[in-house]
Amino acid sequence: MQADLAQRIAANPKYQELKSKRTSFGWVLTIAMMVVYYGFILLVAFKKDFLASRLGEGVMTMGMPIGLGVIVFTIVITAIYVKRANSEFDQLSEEINKAVLK
Repeated sequence: MQADLAQRIAANPKYQELKSKRTSFGWVLTIAMMVVYYGFILLVAFKKDFLASRLGEGVMTMGMPIGLGVIVFTIVITAIYVKRANSEFDQLSEEINKAVLK
């Protein structure tokens, strides 16, 4: 019974669409995160003087807002994924359930 259900799900075109969209979207977000994170690490490694430069007369340096930006970027792309998963991906999952379990 379970093998039959798994085969019906795998053969469903909506499942293939869901799998393709989710995978490609995941790779886009992964690449974006890697660019931001490793970009920051490369700045730390090769442009310490830039990150250590002060903003104004206080103690804040360029590294602080850039580091905070990396954290905020992570939260934003997570929210983007959750929003798309809760709308488009969940809708496709429901369509697959209706088609396969009828």
